[in-house]
Amino acid sequence: MQEWVTDHGIEIFGALTGVLYVFLEIRQNILLWPLGIVTSAVYIYVFRENGFYAGMVLQVYYLAISVYGWRAWSMERGAGGKEQGARSKEQGARSKEQGAWGSDPPAGGEQTDSVVAGNEQGKGLTVRTIDLKTGTVCAVVSLVLWVGLWYVLDRWTDSPVPMWDGLITSLSVVATWMLTRKLLEQWYVWIIANVIATVVYLAVGMYPTAVLFIVYGVMALAGLREWRKGRVEKIKNQTL
Repeated sequence: MQEWVTDHGIEIFGALTGVLYVFLEIRQNILLWPLGIVTSAVYIYVFRENGFYAGMVLQVYYLAISVYGWRAWSMERGAGGKEQGARSKEQGARSKEQGAWGSDPPAGGEQTDSVVAGNEQGKGLTVRTIDLKTGTVCAVVSLVLWVGLWYVLDRWTDSPVPMWDGLITSLSVVATWMLTRKLLEQWYVWIIANVIATVVYLAVGMYPTAVLFIVYGVMALAGLREWRKGRVEKIKNQTL
C-alpha cells in the first residue's frame, strides 16, 4: 500500500487540490482560479504518463482559462467595488444634506440596496442562466471538438480510449468557459462529464483520479443546488 501511494503521490496531490478547487467554485471564491492553475500543472504530468493526451492538452487549456477567469472575476469585482463606492458617497452626501436640514435619515430601502450591491460586488460576476443562442453554440462547439479530438487521438496517438478521452475533454472545455461567465447550466455539463470520466478512469486503473471525479460529481450536484438557491434569492431581492 505504501509503495502504491508513493508511486501515485503526484496523482493523489492533484486529486486533493482538485477537490479544494471545486469547493471554492461552489462558494464562488476567486481563489479557485490560482488553485486551478496548480491542479492543471499536476495533471498535465499525470495524463501524459497515462496516455490521456487530450486530457493533457485540456489541462493546458485549463491553465490559460484559469488566468482568464481570474482576470474576469477580478475586473467584475473591481467594477462592482467602484460602483458601490460611488453609491456610498452619494448616500453620504444625501445624509449630510438631510442632517443639515434636520430631515429624517435615508429610507431603509436605499440602505438595503447598498448592502445587496456590496455583497454582489464581493463575489464578482452574478450567476445567470444560458440563453438559446449561447446554448446552441456551446452544443455545436462540444460536438465539433469531440469528433475532431476522437479522430486525432485514434489516428495519431496510443490513447487507450480515444473516443471517451475526446468526449470528456470537449465537454470540459465548454463547461470551463461557461464557468468563467458564471452560467448556471455549467453544472449540468460537469455532471455528465464527471460520470463518464469516473467510469473511464476506473476502467484504466487511475483510481485516485476516478475518486476525484466521483467527488467532482457529488460536488457538482451540490454546486448546482447552491447556485440555483443563490440565484432564486437574488431574483426575490430584486422584486421586493
